[in-house]
Amino acid sequence: MPIEKESPEEIGYSSVVYNLAESSVTDLQFGDLNLSLDKLRLEYVAHRGHSGLRKLLAAEAGIASESSVLLTNGAAAALFIINTALLNKEDHLVVIRPNYATNIEVPAAIGCAITYIDLLFEKNWRVDIQAVKAAIQSNTKLISITSPHNPTGMLMTAGELNQLATIASENNTWLLVDETYRDACFKTPYPVQAGLYKNVISVSSLSKAFGLPGLRIGWIITQDQQLLETFLAAKEMIHISNSALDEEVAWQFCLQKEKFAATINQHAMQNYALLCAWLQKETRLEYVLPGGGVVCFPRFKKDLSIDTDKFYSLLLHQYKTMVGPGHWFSMPDTYMRIGFGWTDTAIFTTGLENISRAIDACLV
Repeated sequence: MPIEKESPEEIGYSSVVYNLAESSVTDLQFGDLNLSLDKLRLEYVAHRGHSGLRKLLAAEAGIASESSVLLTNGAAAALFIINTALLNKEDHLVVIRPNYATNIEVPAAIGCAITYIDLLFEKNWRVDIQAVKAAIQSNTKLISITSPHNPTGMLMTAGELNQLATIASENNTWLLVDETYRDACFKTPYPVQAGLYKNVISVSSLSKAFGLPGLRIGWIITQDQQLLETFLAAKEMIHISNSALDEEVAWQFCLQKEKFAATINQHAMQNYALLCAWLQKETRLEYVLPGGGVVCFPRFKKDLSIDTDKFYSLLLHQYKTMVGPGHWFSMPDTYMRIGFGWTDTAIFTTGLENISRAIDACLV
């Protein structure tokens, strides 16, 4: 997947001074977390995951028991488990696009039939609910959506989510809601969806919204116990259990996460204000402002003559600046994902200015 091969982690963070490619908030440091780990036993942990952490996540979802929560190795593993456990080549999937590559490439590798519901810039990246309904087939096993959305920042309304849950229920299929960005930056005006509907599967993690991607802690929430048992079996085949250290740190962090959340979101919103001001004056781009998360997905105006290959190369190699090119999401490279949650304000400001400088140099 290009998004992995070309990522800052692969290129090397030292090569990217102005990193606007990240889709998460600023990474936290271990020393900031005020942890007590001296008595932690480094053993195989419960395969479903740390009981205390699962209780916290269940309570947040409005679910009485932690039995509805399965901890995974990040949200990426959660998505892999769900797709491989639910889908086979005789099944049909409905998935919105563009999307994080795992939500598309794993089902494609399985070989199931796929109907893509394309989000369009011209329609403000809104999900076409009627198109989803029309796409349902007799063998549709899963409807897969993301809200807040990566890479566009589109936020679905509670009413839209309710309509999709109803469509799934009426057609005896599952609705997967990738909620990885639910706590990021903006206030999401609805609760964890799996807590509301028995046919909904929610996925999230501590990576994007809380700056803890190095912990590799994500989770699946579903009220269907038989389905959760299937996911547990899949998890055990892949990595048995999570790291005892990761789960303990995640639990201790979640007990105090609200004191971090305010500072994290304040920083992201400061950068968001800078992004909005820059987009207003950078008239060679057009955009739909995000409603959630910490990413935006502007594009070059259609009448702009620009060498996009040269633009991305110059931006990285001369200006040491990175954004997420459209092809990371199977979109034209006239689109770019700009992350505004990760860098500090000074670096973010210079990174935006570097984008403008690179455009200046690449006009045809």
